[in-house]
Amino acid sequence: MSTETLTKPETDSTESTEDDSPKMFHYVRKNKIAESAVMGTHVVALCGEVFPVTKSPKPGSPVCPACKEIYDGLRPGKDE
Repeated sequence: MSTETLTKPETDSTESTEDDSPKMFHYVRKNKIAESAVMGTHVVALCGEVFPVTKSPKPGSPVCPACKEIYDGLRPGKDE
């Protein structure tokens, strides 16, 4: 029996790859954010998009226009 060495294929190091940052952030129920971040479960945004929470928005981050429109139309909750 003989062994064979496999070589890594050549790749172009100048090729750009997209980073994993979200293009925009969505509105999600507050109580589901931590659970998703820790457990990896998926959340449902106000606009209907389903995804796991992987990043937290920073001030000035782009917000999903559909989520914002829905959120602005909601009545104030018990917290407000």
